[in-house]
Parts: sequence; C-alpha cells; structure tokens
Amino acid sequence: MLPILALYLTVVIGPSLAAVYYSMTDWSGIGKAEFIGLKNFQEILRDANYLKALLNNLRWLAIFVTAPFALALIAASMLRGVKKGGMVFRTLLFIPYIIPGVVAASIWRNLVSPRVGIGSVLASWGIPGLDFAFLGSTKTALYTIAFIDNWHFWGYLMVLFLAAMQAIPSDLYDAAKVDGANRWQEFRHVTIPGIRPTLVFMLMMVAVWSFLTFDYIWILTQGGPARSSEVLSTYLYKQAFNRFEAGYASAIGLTMSLFAGMVIGIFVWLRRRGWDI
Repeated sequence: MLPILALYLTVVIGPSLAAVYYSMTDWSGIGKAEFIGLKNFQEILRDANYLKALLNNLRWLAIFVTAPFALALIAASMLRGVKKGGMVFRTLLFIPYIIPGVVAASIWRNLVSPRVGIGSVLASWGIPGLDFAFLGSTKTALYTIAFIDNWHFWGYLMVLFLAAMQAIPSDLYDAAKVDGANRWQEFRHVTIPGIRPTLVFMLMMVAVWSFLTFDYIWILTQGGPARSSEVLSTYLYKQAFNRFEAGYASAIGLTMSLFAGMVIGIFVWLRRRGWDI
C-alpha cells in the first residue's frame, strides 16, 4: 500500500501542487520563480487570445458530443444483428483508432492538400471545387481537423456501444417485436436505455477530452492560420515553450482542469439529483 501511495503522491499530487504554485508566479521555466499572486489569472480574463482558444474548445466540444456519437450509434445498431462478416466490419471501422495520431494526421494533411491531395487529383480530371486549402483557411481549418479526428475516433465509440448493445437481453427485443415496435421504437425504448450507462460515461469522458485535445491540432496547423484553430492546450504549449512564460502557462493549465472538473461535477450533480444517468 505504501509504495502505491508514494507513487500516487509523486506522479499526481506532487505535479498538481507544483502547477498550483507556479500558476501564481512569474516564471520562465528556468531559474527562480517570482511570486505574483493571482496576476496570471487576472491576465487570463483580459487575454483575447485565451478567450478565442476557449471558444474553439467549446466548438470542438459541440462537434464531438454529437457527430461521433451519432455515427457510432448508427453503425453499432446496424452491426448488432449481423452474424456473418460482423467481425470484419468491426475491425475495419476500428482500425483508424489504432493508427498513431502522428501517422494519421500526416496522411490526412497530404490528402487535403490543394497541391497533392484528393482535390488536386479531381481537378486534374475536370472536377473543380475541392482543390482548396482546407487547413489554410480561417473558416475551415478547425472543422477540417475535427473531421479528421472524428474519422480516427468514432470507431472506438462504435466498438464500445456495440459491446453494450450485445449485452442487452434478446428477450427485450422479442417482447418489443411482439408489441409491434418498429426498428426506431426498439432503438429508442430498448437499445438506448440498455446502453445508457456506457453512453453517459462516454459523453462525460469525451466532454473532458475536448478541453484537453492537442495532438491532431498541433500536428496539422499548430493552432493556425491566424489562431483560427487555436485551443487551450496549443495556446498553453506556445506560452510555455515559445514565449517561456511557464507561470502563465500553468495558470492556463489550471483553468483547463477546472473546465474538465466542471463537466464531471455536472454529471455527478445530475446523478445525485435522481437523473437516470
């Protein structure tokens, strides 16, 4: 027990307390830190770039608690009754999730390139319109990255939902059919209640992850162009390692933890209020 406690204190509690301390300092990451109280947090409230990054995080959250869940639920429902070839389809849909993010992002960066991507190939065949710099436009960069990350992620949700659906007793579906329920009614009144614990838990986790997203955005655009795809994690990285404002970066990190904690707190509060989640 003591070794586990020591490891927990070293890996979790220690860095967390250090982050709290450095968030109240003017520190470059090297040398002595100067204590400045809550000035970093006051600066956050005035920082337009921080607010823009937070807004992009909220956009990311809205996308990822809708699109991948809808795709995963539809695919899992279709595969639930498949006997022959079901494993093949599951494997094909899950493969993008196990591809390393660096590899997947690099492949997609070439695929959406206006010079060597799919759009340029179609343009050479006389089909214009897609030879567009999706990652180079302030209007489309964030949504293009979200599309790519969704391609990588939704298969994981599908596997989880399918496993939860297969655990639902078949007697419930048989009873629904006897009562004259159609496919939509079965899905609404049998499937969704049966997978609710998995569905709600993943909604909570995806909401938390949405405030921590980093890899695909950094690899594809590093928050550009003109901060149009900047999120809190990429902004934190730049403050810490490009501008050497580690104290300010620590304050940003604490606000990210606060937002993630608020998401978890909301779910816990709803559960204690009697919501069936």
